Amino acid sequence: MKDGKVVKGVRFVNLVVEGDPAELAARYEEEGADEIVFLDITASYERRGIILDVVKRTADKVFMPFTVGGGIRSIEDIRNILQSGADKVSINTAAVRNPKLITEAAEIFGSQCIVVAIDAKRVYVDGPVEGKTVVSTAKGMCWWEVYVEGGRVPTGIDAIEWAKKVQRLGAGELLPTSMDCDGTQAGYDIELNRIMSEVTGLPLIASGGAGNLEHIYEVLTKGKADAALAASIFHRSIYPIREVKEYLAQRGVPVRL
Repeated sequence: MKDGKVVKGVRFVNLVVEGDPAELAARYEEEGADEIVFLDITASYERRGIILDVVKRTADKVFMPFTVGGGIRSIEDIRNILQSGADKVSINTAAVRNPKLITEAAEIFGSQCIVVAIDAKRVYVDGPVEGKTVVSTAKGMCWWEVYVEGGRVPTGIDAIEWAKKVQRLGAGELLPTSMDCDGTQAGYDIELNRIMSEVTGLPLIASGGAGNLEHIYEVLTKGKADAALAASIFHRSIYPIREVKEYLAQRGVPVRL
């Protein structure tokens, strides 16, 4: 979301308005989505809170699990979002700046509703780098750097090491978004999701890159993700949700039909 509207871009830029969040959420619930994730992508950068009226309007229309993130800086922000009807909150920038917030929030509200979002971008290297999880991929050796403030600010933090830390701090779920793949519709970053899933054991929602049915199947199998987040292919009606689920079911992936 940006300015109360659903938007979609490529690698976090060139945003295009896709519609009203509450109306789209209701449509996706009717089509059979399992969960909706709202991320207010400019809230942290603009130093403002999330638009609670949009959260309330959506909560009034849908009954499926509903996660909200963007601009969350305090326990009070989390409380307001949950009281507005969300089931879970997603924290990125504030978690990096104040890791104790994860633990405090998990103790107050329960780990099950504290999702840590990790916006990660590949950094290609020639060999091992001290303090970084460097892996060999089809495109070369790399590690993943955490970005905050809607993908605007690099932190120097290794995404894999950060994922392990937030697990220890009490996060109940991870939402990694590949900044390299976001909006490209060329497929998810399989290595990023697989490694993060393996080292933490936390439920993981893969985000960034869905373009076809095979991409979603791959990230749930090779990528070891527990769920696949997709935006462009649904906003633009490239695939109906039912078709995605039937495709997965035919290939042995457990889905709710």
